[in-house]
Amino acid sequence: MKTIVEIDKWNRKEHFLFFSKFEEPFFGVTVKVDCTKAYSSAKEKNVSFFLYYLYRALKAVNEIENFRYRIIENKVYDFDKINASPTISRPNGTFGFAYMDYFEDEKMFYEKAMQEIDNVKSTNNLLPAVSGENVIHFSAIPWIDFTSISHARSFSHPDSCPKISFGKMTENKEKKEMSISVHGHHALMDGYHIGLFIDKFQHLLNNE
Repeated sequence: MKTIVEIDKWNRKEHFLFFSKFEEPFFGVTVKVDCTKAYSSAKEKNVSFFLYYLYRALKAVNEIENFRYRIIENKVYDFDKINASPTISRPNGTFGFAYMDYFEDEKMFYEKAMQEIDNVKSTNNLLPAVSGENVIHFSAIPWIDFTSISHARSFSHPDSCPKISFGKMTENKEKKEMSISVHGHHALMDGYHIGLFIDKFQHLLNNE
């Protein structure tokens, strides 16, 4: 389900009209998050650390309105729920795009996500069977402690989905950290909203 945003009444009307004309409207930042407690909690619960932080990233996304906005045929919509389209690595060195529904019930999310991971690993297909505009494009690059990142983009294809990438977890004096890159469409969000996401994501890593 989605609700149309009345652009003429929107406080971002001028920002939308300005940035939506850009050939490259995406901007991004890269920061470090503390995942010491999150990694320990995932191990205690015997769950995938990747799915543990992916669930919390999705939960944070769904709680921030600007991350739920999408542009469809020059109109802005606020989706009720945002799901995940992450990259899944295969043993042969390739990857496939997956589609994972967001469930508030964490156990349900894990169960469905593991089924999707198994499906992707068992095929050579690149694209998921199901997707849509109401996704975040996630990628995990656990081999690289990156300090910045760029994304391949087709400028002829309309795209307003945020892109979130996770890097290699590093450890220094018992503190575990991970790089996270967030790219958003500037017609829909600013650095302020990415800051909200990072603060909320860090809170969820620390407290749940």
